[in-house]
Amino acid sequence: MARLRKEYTDVVRPKLAAKFGYTNPMAIPKLTKIVINMGVGEASQDKKKIEGAVENLTAIAGQKPVITKSKKAIANFKLRENQMVGCSVTLRSTRMYEFLDRLINIAMPRIRDFRGINPKSFDGAGNYNMGLKEQIVFPEINYDKIDRVRGMNITICTTAKTDEEAMALLESFQMPFQK
Repeated sequence: MARLRKEYTDVVRPKLAAKFGYTNPMAIPKLTKIVINMGVGEASQDKKKIEGAVENLTAIAGQKPVITKSKKAIANFKLRENQMVGCSVTLRSTRMYEFLDRLINIAMPRIRDFRGINPKSFDGAGNYNMGLKEQIVFPEINYDKIDRVRGMNITICTTAKTDEEAMALLESFQMPFQK
């Protein structure tokens, strides 16, 4: 069992139930999935560019990502319909908790000039979005073997009804929010 999942069942659930006054244990907010998305705009011209992003995302997430394709043509971006534009991976269950643990305890402290993540990045429905400017903050990525430094978007989806509940859930996992 992942360390954060055990902590959630033993520590976080009772704390959230007491704080928000839940009587039904199914109403207590929990993590449902984490989606990692890496955009590769230059893949529309050169199909080999996407391979590096897929390799990096596979190493970071621990499972093979899905290649995302454009839905419509945009002439200004030299983009046609169904061209590769990025890759994304959805993590659930054990892999989700292991990734969140690595993100909070290993990757975030390695970010340059890190002062915490923005507490205003909630979407109103209890989900949190954050962006990383470079994938090399993860220890799985060998700096010498990457072809290009790319950023990624990380979406943490919860069952929380409000942003306040979602923030309490993520804070209980020691997510480093700005003060």
